[in-house]
Amino acid sequence: MKKKLNVLGGTLEPCSVNPLTGFYRDGCCFSGKDNDGVHAVCIYATKEFLEYSKKAGNDLSTPVPEYNFPGVKPGESWCLGGYSFVKAHHEGKAPKIFIHSTHERILELIDLETLKSYAVDL
Repeated sequence: MKKKLNVLGGTLEPCSVNPLTGFYRDGCCFSGKDNDGVHAVCIYATKEFLEYSKKAGNDLSTPVPEYNFPGVKPGESWCLGGYSFVKAHHEGKAPKIFIHSTHERILELIDLETLKSYAVDL
């Protein structure tokens, strides 16, 4: 099995187990080729970002019990889809990220220097 790497080339660190995040719901932002949304960016959710995301059509804060999704709350971490992150970046609304928990696949969509500018863990 290929080693899961973050954007810095190190071992991908977990993003969140409470709430349990990741495309594969394993707590990590690993993004395989079957993950079309490239859920690779470990964000730090703020009230402002969650409100923006909801208005942009990606409601992360409303619970969806039938999918065992409690909703993301301010102060929690979450694996955000890469296209949503890039859109937020272009609109000046991107959240802070945990770069050591952000999977290397996001580099297909956005450059490392831009990601570093949002990192809280450098």
